[in-house]
Amino acid sequence: MKSKQILLLLLFISTSFYAQSTAPQLDKIKQQDLKDDLYELAGDAFRGRRGGELGEMRASVWVAQKAREAGLKPAGEDGTYFQFFNLKRSRVANSSAINLNGKKLDLWKEIWPTNLVDIALEGAIVWLDRMPESTVDLKGKIVALNIMPPTPMIPSWVSLWQYRYTASAIRQQGKELLSRDVAAIIFVADDKVESLISFTGFHFQEGNYGIEDNEVPNTDTAPIFLASKNLANTLSSQGAYLNTKLKVENFDYPSVNVVAKVDGTDPKLKEEYVLFSGHQDHDGVGPAVNGDPIWNGADDNASVTVAMLAIGAAWNIQPAKRSALFVWHGSEERGLLGSRYFVSHPTVELSSIVAVLNGDMIGRNAPDSAALLGVTEPHLNSSELVAITLAANKSIANFKIDTSWDAADHPENWYYRSDHLPYAQANVPAIFFTTLLHPDYHTPFDSPDKIDYVKLTKMTKWMYETGWRVAESAERPALTIKKK
Repeated sequence: MKSKQILLLLLFISTSFYAQSTAPQLDKIKQQDLKDDLYELAGDAFRGRRGGELGEMRASVWVAQKAREAGLKPAGEDGTYFQFFNLKRSRVANSSAINLNGKKLDLWKEIWPTNLVDIALEGAIVWLDRMPESTVDLKGKIVALNIMPPTPMIPSWVSLWQYRYTASAIRQQGKELLSRDVAAIIFVADDKVESLISFTGFHFQEGNYGIEDNEVPNTDTAPIFLASKNLANTLSSQGAYLNTKLKVENFDYPSVNVVAKVDGTDPKLKEEYVLFSGHQDHDGVGPAVNGDPIWNGADDNASVTVAMLAIGAAWNIQPAKRSALFVWHGSEERGLLGSRYFVSHPTVELSSIVAVLNGDMIGRNAPDSAALLGVTEPHLNSSELVAITLAANKSIANFKIDTSWDAADHPENWYYRSDHLPYAQANVPAIFFTTLLHPDYHTPFDSPDKIDYVKLTKMTKWMYETGWRVAESAERPALTIKKK
């Protein structure tokens, strides 16, 4: 059965069987409250809320305080609203030195190490006009070449296009050259890469992040560099010589999940939870665009952060049969690290979570449309949860539902890029509410004045209504058995 047919069937089921319950405090979710909170959280004072940095910590304290004011109980560790965890970061140290023909290059402005290799290396540079034939001996050589477009080509409309184009090309071409036992690789930017090289290089400068056993070790034995197009003539000239000493530094620093709850009213069902999920972090201070270096993250993801506060306040006024759990995950932008940590170290039994309603970016784009992910195969993990969600939309918001981004072959891989994923991978019914990407995504222009607050209010009410229906249902949403 095709995705569209599945969606139509679920819509029929939802309107037939899940239309009876209505969240009782919908009128308590007010547009002005959402707007006031969002302007505060996504203002410059929190410095973009970068995971593991002071901005994220201050924002998390702000969220916890707002949750307390809304009447939510602490559900973190040690009787607090907080669950702290360590980020494990590895990066090329700023003390590293790269010299070309005896001249020290400006690290992170002229040349960017793209992988983590602790090494001292020097030697003549072999310029390659193209990817060499397999018969050419490159063992032990330092090679330089112009970067070539990846295959398949990254569509120019996808998010973070220059970075993904560059990273994909380096990954493909670097893998082939590393298999030839080269000593080092220098890729020279083409016009596409050079047009936004400081933005792309910023991602390489960050290094790698992990948590505990989720660290991804770097297995490369040779450094791979991205060089500005301005170095092409020097690198391709006869006698070009590289002398480099790269130092990799490793350190831990804290990030945090904020966890709160409202107890249920049913003596038995209150031991089960409907989990509302979002993340409060963003990208912090990055490369300035038009003079603005603060990446405020109003839509991503202050929109859901304040929506969850509003839902919590309404839920506290009139609790449902099941309990509600609110988890604002830290360091989502560093690789879903807060949600991965919570799933591995839940503050309630993981089996007691009946559904995860995750939101990420719910305040932009066309006023009458929204998207759901986790509704089509192979991402679908609970048809019953999807049916409840669609019924709630029909009752509350009546958005046109876009499921195209849920396709397994969608180039954004959007399903895999938000905090519902670790729960779904742990076989917890999970769904993802979003209004999708826009041109201000991961730029300093994702600011509070760009939010459609009428739409944000409707999205918030839809999530609340969905959670209420799950919390009041006699049975928990069943997992959908995957086809083999």
